[in-house]
Amino acid sequence: MLIQNYKKSWIQDFNKIKNVIFRALTNLHVSIEHIGSTSIPKLASKPIIDIDIIFDKNVEFEEIKSRLENIGYFHNGNQGIEGREVFKRAKLFNHNVLDEIFHHLYVCQIESVELQNHICFRDYLVANADARIEYQRLKYEIAQEANQDKKKYAELKEIKAREFVDKVLEKATKNYD
Repeated sequence: MLIQNYKKSWIQDFNKIKNVIFRALTNLHVSIEHIGSTSIPKLASKPIIDIDIIFDKNVEFEEIKSRLENIGYFHNGNQGIEGREVFKRAKLFNHNVLDEIFHHLYVCQIESVELQNHICFRDYLVANADARIEYQRLKYEIAQEANQDKKKYAELKEIKAREFVDKVLEKATKNYD
């Protein structure tokens, strides 16, 4: 199944990856956030840990990039989203944590709109069971329509979940004002 029931082990998986990345970024003023569906208790999800490394103006992106490359990542650009840089695992490296736990890694400037959206969406679903249940229902519906195909799921989710996400972000940002 593409979508799996929530697993508490996703938090442990995040923490394992976070510890490796923190060691690589020693002495840099960054924070690391678990975002995405696996960060939301009781929410079914694809078993992919989404991670944001957050930096401010006192840290050079190039230094983060260099250190991530040293542990086997490569920079894959922003993929069309300003303020969020994508990093993927290089096939030449092998790491017992980073290559065993499937994850997406992003580096975001602290003032990035995309980062704020990640945090607001996560926090809203954590705090609002009805919204979390509705999102889960929508994800199962999309997975079924995609016939459990990952690529088709991603395409459909981008279209079908956009309205839901926008509504949640609108409500969430009102809560932060």
